[in-house]
Amino acid sequence: MDEQALKGQIKAWAQEFGFQACGIAPAKVPERDEHHLMRWLREGRHGAMHFMARHGRKRARPRQLRPGTRTIVTVRMDYTPAQAAAAWPTLEDPERAYIARYTLGRDYHKLMRRRLQKLAERIQDAIGPFGYRAFVDSAPVLERAVARESGLGWIGKNTMLLSREGGSWFFLGELFTDLALPADEPTSAHCGTCRACLTICPTNALVGPHQLDAQRCISYLTIEHPGPIPEPLRPLLGNRVFGCDDCQLVCPWNRYARPTDEPDFQPRHGLDAAGLAELMDWDESTFLERTAGSAIRRLGHERWLRNLAVALGNGPATPVTIDALQARRDHPSALVREHVNWALQQLGHL
Repeated sequence: MDEQALKGQIKAWAQEFGFQACGIAPAKVPERDEHHLMRWLREGRHGAMHFMARHGRKRARPRQLRPGTRTIVTVRMDYTPAQAAAAWPTLEDPERAYIARYTLGRDYHKLMRRRLQKLAERIQDAIGPFGYRAFVDSAPVLERAVARESGLGWIGKNTMLLSREGGSWFFLGELFTDLALPADEPTSAHCGTCRACLTICPTNALVGPHQLDAQRCISYLTIEHPGPIPEPLRPLLGNRVFGCDDCQLVCPWNRYARPTDEPDFQPRHGLDAAGLAELMDWDESTFLERTAGSAIRRLGHERWLRNLAVALGNGPATPVTIDALQARRDHPSALVREHVNWALQQLGHL
């Protein structure tokens, strides 16, 4: 099989394994992406995500990550759950929890890795042994830049990868290979003069087009940030307790995104429309049980309660809310107690 024919087969097999798009990128990232990364790190915009700085330039140099890599097979898997409660009504209900759409179901990492492995095995069946390694958020890879170079989309002003066919509601994965496949053409940008994502950001974390200050980003604050959420930002979180989708919800290109029927991505335990007080009532064993197989579990029960306390403090002072907070006032964690007391103070009950 010649290289062009193999490339076509790989894309067809990727579709068979449930990926909505597949592209081929060279094993290099343009210098502008490396410069952008290093400037972002120098400015400290990665916050407490020390792993970002630890690998530094390696993220932009695929051959350092896996020597011998010649081309990268990139894949896209759509994740918007077809069965989820509508996002905007949930965000507008201060007594319900908003959880980022990508994590309402099971953790995508294992699902995508398994399918990338099957894709590699299918290639191997056709051409014999070859060198490869699969990645799904599991290694220092500038995946959006790589995906752009493979023709899967362009990097929008909100720093997300955007596709004309699928918006931005998708996961990315990579297969680093030693195959000499013809690369696809990079995608040109199509954001034009639109600033919807910059305007909607609740905390002004998008300090300019393509410039994200993670330290102000609600996804960072509710997921990656290990300590107290800065007080001035707490009211801006609203009812968002795990991640934030605002910049995607307003993106015009997401009108082309298609909901997925993938069973693993459908909501579990009613997390698409759960009440804040109900979630605050989960003890640690319940939290661990109901987040098993979910990306939420890595947050830990302590930070889960921290986030819920802030959200409850941003809502109405109903008896149910006050009872939920009062029940956590003596929690063993100083982090939880601090945020619970802040919430009670906000609601005039401290």
